[in-house]
Amino acid sequence: MAHFVYILRSLVDGKRYVGMTADLSKRLEEHNGGRVTATKSRRPFVLMHHESCQSLAEARAREQYYKTAAGRRALNALGK
Repeated sequence: MAHFVYILRSLVDGKRYVGMTADLSKRLEEHNGGRVTATKSRRPFVLMHHESCQSLAEARAREQYYKTAAGRRALNALGK
């Protein structure tokens, strides 16, 4: 089963949100529907970037990377 790492951008405050999921479209719907406590006040969101990973462990590692200073710099360099 594929897992995804995704980066959302809030259209309200312009900030990014990094997460992982097995069902990308369902998760985006949950974020925009206000069913995720961490992002409820910052919706709506647009999907900026996503990556397919072979395993849950790989997805978790990529998510953690994007939450580090180096990962944020990499996203900034990509214009995301």
